[in-house]
Amino acid sequence: MAVAAFDRFIQSARALFAREKDPARRWEGLAPHLSELLADPEVVEASKRWPECAHKERAENLLFYEDPDFGFVVNGLTKAPHTRTQIHDHAHNWTLYGVLDGTETIMRYERVDDKSKPEYAEIRGVSKLRAGPGEVDLVRPWEIHAEASGEERTVAIIVRAEKAGGFLQGRYDPVNKRYWQGYGPIQVPYEFK
Repeated sequence: MAVAAFDRFIQSARALFAREKDPARRWEGLAPHLSELLADPEVVEASKRWPECAHKERAENLLFYEDPDFGFVVNGLTKAPHTRTQIHDHAHNWTLYGVLDGTETIMRYERVDDKSKPEYAEIRGVSKLRAGPGEVDLVRPWEIHAEASGEERTVAIIVRAEKAGGFLQGRYDPVNKRYWQGYGPIQVPYEFK
């Protein structure tokens, strides 16, 4: 069952968090465990029943799990075809973004101004990756990025160091060179099944 694969993932994540204190090694080490979860055919099949997530000023994420000891969370995200996220960062939050079904284009940016002017930012694109089922992207704190779904519905499983939505994250408008902060996705509790 999909639930068994999810339970194995949680146990392996908890074991890793217990033994590895260095954040970079912890999150790099978790990526193969997430890949294993993404490869489970029952998890892929179960995701076809997950509800659609809203993508407005604040997107929605399904909240599958929040760890009582280490604080990490596991989210689900569904996107309709041709849905693009706003260019953003996750502030201090480490994030693993795993494509479960469909395809995503993941765009990375870097900030090139000196950050001296409030509400102003100059960014430029540095990479574009086409990610398919099973691929995992590690988003380090403050990394600027955006994702866009392809021709079909896209589903992702996201693991974060802490629950998003309760702290401010950066938002970027490269055309108008604007920077502002907003809260991350709304967490919608949902049982992984």
